[in-house]
Amino acid sequence: MTDKNMQELIDLALLARNNAYVPYSNYPVGAALRTKSGKVYTGANIENASYPLTICGERNAMFQAVADGSRDFETLVIATRDGGSPCGACRQVMIEFSLDMDVVIVDEQGKITLRATPAELLPGAFTSISLK
Repeated sequence: MTDKNMQELIDLALLARNNAYVPYSNYPVGAALRTKSGKVYTGANIENASYPLTICGERNAMFQAVADGSRDFETLVIATRDGGSPCGACRQVMIEFSLDMDVVIVDEQGKITLRATPAELLPGAFTSISLK
């Protein structure tokens, strides 16, 4: 992926973060997911007073892609205030679709704080995909 393409995803994740609904945590998260075909999906976290009904930004983006028929994930950029890492549920969903997609975490200035694959983020994951 070119630097320009990465910057585009970072910018989209930062923009998506503005749409987060976070009245309880005050921790907005935005995500931008590019598929191998080049299609991009964005998501933001959406909280609920019944907290288990909350959805994280990265799962929101991945679920939108799947609902649109895309399952060939290439790069996922996650934008948080401080470069915070994805929760376990998000890591498990990432693993469901790709062991080797590029996961890039940025802070609110767009600075990359972590770059890894889902397999690196969740070693020993429960999956039907072969963990080689």
